[in-house]
Amino acid sequence: MTDEIQLQDRPIEALTIEEAAAELERLAAEIAHHDRRYHQEDAPEISDADYDRLRRRNADIEARFPELVREDSPSRRVGAAPGQGFRKVRHARPMLSLDNAFSDEDVVAFFTSVRQFLRKDEPFRSHPDAPIAVVAEPKIDGLSATLRYEGGRFVLGATRGDGEVGEDVTANLRTLDDVPQRLSGPAPDVLEIRGEVYMTRADFLALNQRRQAAEEPLFANPRNGAAGSLRQHDPAITASRPLRFFAYSWGETSGEIADSHSGALARMREWGFQVNPETRACATIEEALALHRDLGHRRADLGYDIDGVVYKVDSLAFQARLGFVTRAPRWAIAHKFPAEQAETRLNGILIQVGRTGALTPVAELEPVTVGGVVVSRATLHNEDEIARKDVRVGDRVILQRAGDVIPQIVQVVLSARPPDSEPYAFPDTCPACGSHAVREPGEVVRRCTGGLICPAQAVERLRHFVSRNAFDIDGLGEKHIAAFWADKLIQGPADLFRLAEDPAPLVEREGWKDASIANLQRAVRARRTIPLDRFIYALGIRQVGEATARLLARNYETLDAFQAAMIAAADESGEAFQDLDSITGIGASMARDLVQFFAEPHNLAVIDDLRAVGVTVVPVEAPRTVASAIAGKTVVITGELERMTRREAKARAEALGAKVAESVSKKTDFVVVGASPGSKATKARELGVRTLDEAEWLALVGEA
Repeated sequence: MTDEIQLQDRPIEALTIEEAAAELERLAAEIAHHDRRYHQEDAPEISDADYDRLRRRNADIEARFPELVREDSPSRRVGAAPGQGFRKVRHARPMLSLDNAFSDEDVVAFFTSVRQFLRKDEPFRSHPDAPIAVVAEPKIDGLSATLRYEGGRFVLGATRGDGEVGEDVTANLRTLDDVPQRLSGPAPDVLEIRGEVYMTRADFLALNQRRQAAEEPLFANPRNGAAGSLRQHDPAITASRPLRFFAYSWGETSGEIADSHSGALARMREWGFQVNPETRACATIEEALALHRDLGHRRADLGYDIDGVVYKVDSLAFQARLGFVTRAPRWAIAHKFPAEQAETRLNGILIQVGRTGALTPVAELEPVTVGGVVVSRATLHNEDEIARKDVRVGDRVILQRAGDVIPQIVQVVLSARPPDSEPYAFPDTCPACGSHAVREPGEVVRRCTGGLICPAQAVERLRHFVSRNAFDIDGLGEKHIAAFWADKLIQGPADLFRLAEDPAPLVEREGWKDASIANLQRAVRARRTIPLDRFIYALGIRQVGEATARLLARNYETLDAFQAAMIAAADESGEAFQDLDSITGIGASMARDLVQFFAEPHNLAVIDDLRAVGVTVVPVEAPRTVASAIAGKTVVITGELERMTRREAKARAEALGAKVAESVSKKTDFVVVGASPGSKATKARELGVRTLDEAEWLALVGEA
């Protein structure tokens, strides 16, 4: 103790390098302790002046011994040298989104499906209506982030991104007082903590007042303020913003955390994380719904924005058995609050033309504030919705933000309707090119028939091509794309790469300087190599979103194999179409859209043109799975199983790296046959595909 007192009082000039290292270690621990006491526990132990003295000593020692600056240094929590962009980080475990419920009935239906999934487990085997213990927590309206700890030290922080790949914002997350640099107490050697970065309303208002005084653009709401603050290239700017962090989940771990979700949250508190104090363990769904109602009444007084309550099955064993669907866990759901509403005037109806030719009506409104956001436009969905609600220009309408996000008109105030109003006539020609707009039988959408001659479709396809989850080319906004297309600088996706190689047309163009041209070239060149799932999504095929594109990429693996299979699938009686239709999550309608896309010569020409300008499409990095006998194999499950439901068997197979198909083909590796299997077992025998009874299947997956 005497040595420590002498060391902390010794002049910095008199410290040896070994003493300086020891002093920096002590200061890092002491300052972290006082940060925790002040920011997390509201119980400071020293004065502000004494705290500042500790930080100054730390900074002075680092200035004299720069080679000794520690990763957990207090100086790194305040700011660091500005970065040159964000490195991409592939999540060890995907950061999935949640399915939504908008009523109590939706929640009851969700947990009924959970019981059905687990019906062969106790207590549901004996009592089908047995209560399900859940954890209910406020759904914070912020920005998702993951924090990776190794040996108890914070080493990496990332945004959610697309769920598979996020952005490295470690330096920025270090500046948050709610993010421990070292975990308190024993923890797995590798531990990823996930949660939400957010901003309180009071902090948001104060930040906007400062920005207004400095004549800087204002943030629209606390979530935008949090997202914009976290994604700063200079951590010092992030450090100046009032960001906070609530922990609520975890990703990769090298050891068990707890046997329940509530137990895991308790461990997080012990490690030094903030867990939302409104989170409750509920023994029944009724208790969870009561908390939802209570928080709905109190949400305006919480001090931060929430848009619902998340329910999670408390048992981690049940969570593991329930598994995941393509984009969300089966063991959790977000129960959104009812949308906030406001009344305003409908000034006009604008028809937008999308990349697939769909004509979408958009209401132009007298600006009004709904849920803290100024809204001047709202979706009208389609012509049937306009007719059903009898929406007319000049009407007073009730507006709401569906799920607190997408503005929509819910009803017309008929008592305020102008006497000279007329029903709205939906156009039967495209407002962009004048081509016929037709509505196919069975569809609710009217589409322009102009195809590639339609400027709106061409521009929308190009915008989609460069969008964040496709080729992700920075610096090409809507106005640039539209102007380039109108001036014939680009007519197709490959022209973007040609323009990057020969930017002469941009030199004399208003708003394009040497720096912006160089940035565009760098952004385009960085996307010459792209994973197959992003490439498929970028093509803009009807019904093919990000999750479907990833599913196709993992099934076909290479662009050549995918393209050849889609062309061959034009014969619906052939094996290629059957293979496509058998992929879980595809279905006949989507399969036909895929086939039709590849049947168009101009679409094939776009792909050939991209290859010609040097675009290289690479396989998607396989998700991490445990080594298993079925990893990479195609499995079909048929009939009734005794030990687990078919849904659970499918989830188990996918967790072990298998592809689960809906029908049997020559490419099927195993068919798991339960009681009353039907035609799939017969077809397996005809094709010579190996069949497994339930006992053989359980032995294969290690559950015998």
